Amino acid sequence: MHPSQITIPQAVEALLQNAPLPFAKLMEHGTMSVEYYAPAEVDKQTPHRQDEIYIIMHGTGMFNRNGEIIAFAPGDVLFVPAGMEHRFENFTNDFATWVIFYGADGGEAA
Repeated sequence: MHPSQITIPQAVEALLQNAPLPFAKLMEHGTMSVEYYAPAEVDKQTPHRQDEIYIIMHGTGMFNRNGEIIAFAPGDVLFVPAGMEHRFENFTNDFATWVIFYGADGGEAA
């Protein structure tokens, strides 16, 4: 997948087509991939092998980043290094976020 642009309506359509999974991969280039993620009620994700960035598109809630609790809202950007426990908690029904994975397995050096 090498589109140069993905719109929110395209992401929502891809998410619907990928149901019951709460995410859809929409773009890849090298080690980078972009997903649209919209869990229903509970975020069941586990740590990932790559570093990741979340860009909140819709909804509000709390983000648990290895025990650090962070309030989030649309437009916020969150970073999680590879292998770190994290999840979205107490989020609204309209919650959705872009997820960008990048770099080598194990994450990039600080």
